[in-house]
Amino acid sequence: MVEAAGTPGMPVTVDALGISEAFLNFQEHLSRVAVVNRPVLLVGERGTGKELAAKRLHYLSRRWDGPLVALNCAALAPTLIESELFGNEPGAFTGAVARRHGRFEAAGGGTLFLDELGNIPLFVQEKILRVVEYGVFERVGGSEPVSVDVRLLGATNVDLPALAATGRFMRDLLDRLSFEVLFLPPLRERREDILLLAHHFAARMAMELGSTETPEFSPAVKAQLEHYAWPGNIRELKNVVERAVYRAEGRVVNTLCFEPFISPFARSEPVHAAPKGPTSISTSPEISGKTNFREAVETYEIGLLRDSLRYCRHHQRDAAAYLGLTYHQFRGLYRKYERRLMDVE
Repeated sequence: MVEAAGTPGMPVTVDALGISEAFLNFQEHLSRVAVVNRPVLLVGERGTGKELAAKRLHYLSRRWDGPLVALNCAALAPTLIESELFGNEPGAFTGAVARRHGRFEAAGGGTLFLDELGNIPLFVQEKILRVVEYGVFERVGGSEPVSVDVRLLGATNVDLPALAATGRFMRDLLDRLSFEVLFLPPLRERREDILLLAHHFAARMAMELGSTETPEFSPAVKAQLEHYAWPGNIRELKNVVERAVYRAEGRVVNTLCFEPFISPFARSEPVHAAPKGPTSISTSPEISGKTNFREAVETYEIGLLRDSLRYCRHHQRDAAAYLGLTYHQFRGLYRKYERRLMDVE
């Protein structure tokens, strides 16, 4: 746990828990680049804690006593992102009756964190590039340059170099933003941290519920937590643990609910979310009479691929890990049976 200050006299607590090698290596890398006043890109799957990492970068930097301003670029329509970032002058568009300062000005002297960078339109990317290079921009509808001193942090769960290769992201901006690129390890690569985090979330949930007792997990629940694929990473772990604690009838948590949408009243077929490892998938082909060995093997492999994709919400890297395959091995099988798997896309 790291404690820092967002504004003078206002302490901010930032949680960062883990003992795994992947986690410790990431934190060491983050700490080293935090003090360097350059842009940083945070790359990771959903739920891995990119915003938390951005907060740690800010609070460990020399700008710790300045503002930390965040914007989720996926939460705004493309036409609104420009004015949200750079502000606007009166009359710039319908409804703009007064000058409005944007996120860049609000973050002056501090840090601006842009989440979901891949959603920023190209014309806005050009203005961001100018800010990064020269520290100046113009408000929407204005012509006067505005100077700003901001450290830029970005986050994404998409392949920005691939977007740049297809012209959907400016290569110059990518080069300027990627002074350092930090890859957040997914929870499946941090197995030693799962129970540590689970106990942490359980204790906080119990406190929120007004309990003075720290919840415990039964051996069966611990095994489920450690062997689940966690496609939603830490965010999903937090939800599963908190749900289990509030549902538990005593101090010991004996059951987990990984998929809250499973219900006899659900209108569509629910995703089967067995909490165990690959051995929980049962797709053995029925054999009656004469059987073609190759067709039986293909049926079995297709069943494994289909069930793993459903189980991992169609995330192919998670499905590969779930089956104990490398991503390239999984892709080879997927391409082999792609036409017969179209129904799960």
